[in-house]
Amino acid sequence: MAESALTVELCTDEGEFGDLAAAWARLHRRCGTATPFQSHAWLHSWWLSYGTRGRLRVVLVRRHGELVAAAPLMRAYVPLPALVPLGGAISDFTDVLLDDAFADEAADALAGGLSELARSALIDFREVRSGAAVERIYERWRGPRLRLVDSLCLELPAASMEELLGRLPAPRAQRARAKIRKMDALGVERRIVRHDEVDDSVRTLLRLHQLQWQGRKVTSEHLQPRFSEHLIRSVGLMVRAGDAVVTEFRLDDAVVAADLTLLSPHLVGGYLYGAHPQLRERKVDVATMLLNACTEHAEGDRSRVLSLLRGNEPYKHHWRPEEATNHRLLLARRRTAPVLRAAAWDAAARSRGKEYLRARRERQERS
Repeated sequence: MAESALTVELCTDEGEFGDLAAAWARLHRRCGTATPFQSHAWLHSWWLSYGTRGRLRVVLVRRHGELVAAAPLMRAYVPLPALVPLGGAISDFTDVLLDDAFADEAADALAGGLSELARSALIDFREVRSGAAVERIYERWRGPRLRLVDSLCLELPAASMEELLGRLPAPRAQRARAKIRKMDALGVERRIVRHDEVDDSVRTLLRLHQLQWQGRKVTSEHLQPRFSEHLIRSVGLMVRAGDAVVTEFRLDDAVVAADLTLLSPHLVGGYLYGAHPQLRERKVDVATMLLNACTEHAEGDRSRVLSLLRGNEPYKHHWRPEEATNHRLLLARRRTAPVLRAAAWDAAARSRGKEYLRARRERQERS
């Protein structure tokens, strides 16, 4: 092959995927759009917890042996035969990785590899963040393709807490400042957890998370053993790589809250936290406490955003965030085009169903 030629491989063996850790980490650092959800620690751990043997499909592109592009996928059959990104529903963003130094040629090669896979299954990228590397693949795709709206994310500028307070109406900012003073008066202390303490701290976070939601509606997956195993296995490696930070909050010499924040060159995102109910009993505003700590990881870096990640919860809007919509990218070949159309129909039906339920709830609230 020519000196500049790239090679495309398909990895279907989970042991081989596990052995890619070092090469994957180098590529992850060279992909400017990558988020922590594309790190090897996150994806490989997710596969060990959620993957199904025989369904792994990871497309790799190498240049002189070095990894310059990767698409971490798996085969799925519900509701339609498709290739979907690793990371599943517990990942706020999915994407491919492209080496910035060879982005165009690597994208061409990766698109070719994905096109071969699309002969027998739809390629379905959910939760694609604006500007993601996979958008380059979408632009190059020669077969049927479709872009749909996916989840809503909310984002704040990478600013200090005082600057964020300055965005609020004066009465609301005054109340927030009073809440911060109350935390200081109570003696709430926070510390960044050392990498050798992360595993125990994540266990504490998960225990507090379960405690805080006891008797209330909660994301059920967060209470499953496989989720705990995934988080404990992945977060320590991510902290060592600089892709995550765990913060503990102490009151009266006891850990009363813990928070997992994910880090990338363009994003700081609060992923999961746990807080003891006694904090609310003592009138501590947990959301303000967490945001105050999170701003320290984003403050002053204007190339970053402070992401509140997926979800349109009312408490997030107190801070006047900007809306950022994720997208769903569907890629097919001519023979799999009917599957693409079926997926589009299914998405539209689900959207109409959600809109109907939302309107129904609003009518019930008014009545």
